[in-house]
Amino acid sequence: MSYEPDPRLAILFQRRSLRRYSDTPVPRDVIEQILTAAVQAPSAHNRQPWRFAIVETAEGKERLALAMGARLRHDLQADHVPEAIIEQDVQRSYDRITSARVVIMVGLSMRDMDIYTDARRQNAEHHMAVQSAAMAGQNLLLAASALGLGACWMCAPLFCPDVVRAALSLPEDWQPQGLITLGYPAQTRTSERAPLETKVLWR
Repeated sequence: MSYEPDPRLAILFQRRSLRRYSDTPVPRDVIEQILTAAVQAPSAHNRQPWRFAIVETAEGKERLALAMGARLRHDLQADHVPEAIIEQDVQRSYDRITSARVVIMVGLSMRDMDIYTDARRQNAEHHMAVQSAAMAGQNLLLAASALGLGACWMCAPLFCPDVVRAALSLPEDWQPQGLITLGYPAQTRTSERAPLETKVLWR
């Protein structure tokens, strides 16, 4: 199953995860445009549980990278991973965060979501907030691409939400879900997708 995509969908096919950026600063108004696009995403009950923390300074990015790297090192040592591999992983994480012009923490808050008395429904409600934040994140990535920026989603905060919350001095109810690194791209990439028929059932 293959076809030529409709030109109106071009941005969906052009967006790629880019991790290397130029030194060109990203203007504040461009960041605000991207965030404004992000919050046009659908959300559960229209409660808009997404939260964003913007890190622009070198000091802020380094503090976050070092804190996350320390937790990563601790976890990998507990897994008895060879020290050389640990150092590579920690350095790669540090470089990705500190080399970005802007880092955006995408999180959620359950403050305005529904509260249930049983774990089954409360767990579903939390998943709904996660889905809402993820959709806002996808909007953010597409908006960045449309404005000529490169960006990449990092899932690492899911492994250390407490570390991210502390490093960024986030409110207690903010639950980090991902980091989006952002900047004007210094690379291009292509990406293959599995054939559609391997992922779809028609019923």
